[in-house]
Amino acid sequence: MKVIFHSFRMGDVDDVDIYAAQPIWEWQQTEHGRWVMAHARELRYYTGADPHAFGYRVTVQGHLEPHDATEYFLRWTAVESS
Repeated sequence: MKVIFHSFRMGDVDDVDIYAAQPIWEWQQTEHGRWVMAHARELRYYTGADPHAFGYRVTVQGHLEPHDATEYFLRWTAVESS
């Protein structure tokens, strides 16, 4: 199952990949990020224009096996929606 694990906005920068590295690394150091790094496959980040903020949107996504997806949604989606 394909899942978006983390997403954030960035301002207008010269090199979005360089500026996105720090926030992604900081997220990887959280409990949420460590769990994703241990269980997700084909983990990638994508960047794209964010027309609402005149900058960029960075999204980290990957694939989870069904049993891992169940655990992920039980553990993490209730926390993020608050």
